[in-house]
Amino acid sequence: MSKYAITIKDLHISYRTLKGFSIKKSLLKLKMSKSEVFEAVRGVSFNVEKGKILGIIGKNGSGKSTLLRSIAGIFSPDSGTIDLHGNSVSLLSIGVGFQNKLSGYENIFLSGMLLGFSKEQIEAKINDIIEFSELGEFIYKPVSSYSSGMYSKLAFSITAILETDIMLIDEVFSVGDIKFKQKSYNKMKELISDENRTVIIVSHSLGTLKELCDEVLWLHDGKIKQIGDPEEVIKAYEEFMKTD
Repeated sequence: MSKYAITIKDLHISYRTLKGFSIKKSLLKLKMSKSEVFEAVRGVSFNVEKGKILGIIGKNGSGKSTLLRSIAGIFSPDSGTIDLHGNSVSLLSIGVGFQNKLSGYENIFLSGMLLGFSKEQIEAKINDIIEFSELGEFIYKPVSSYSSGMYSKLAFSITAILETDIMLIDEVFSVGDIKFKQKSYNKMKELISDENRTVIIVSHSLGTLKELCDEVLWLHDGKIKQIGDPEEVIKAYEEFMKTD
């Protein structure tokens, strides 16, 4: 049995983006502009041992969220491999995974099933999810009517209560009001302290990463610039950002 929970080898992920174009020229030529290819992740390889916590840092646009979404199975890589060694995985990222026309209650079942849980498993946990979310009767209203704080409370509660082997956390340490922020932070610390759970955290909160992580990966322009001890990597990153 592998000691690794996650193995990434030579991962490449690209997007197609429309070039800027003149509306006047477009109308005259009656043709669409060509698309450009943007490579968000470029040849990334690393392992995460079972039960370890990896932090990922990097300036905006460095490929952090794209990498997390590919590990979660939302994005398919152009090339390279992602091996989760049979582990279940969940992505905690605000704005991912809800159907706006469905109620919060219905979205709990939808999200849970997408994570691989059965209807019976979700039913056993649903009261805990609703209680943790603090949404009250709003749980039965469409999520399109939710404020951003309510939306994020529900997203956090689902992932926090429906526990998976691997948790991917993308900038969610500031969800909800002050009281809920502290509650969610305490819950997250409880979840990731489980020695059998593997966690990857993307965050700009460098102090949080120093406190929680066993290792930190610095992603720059889609490539790994440095990986290793949190103190060393974060110090190098901070020095780089001062001169960049």
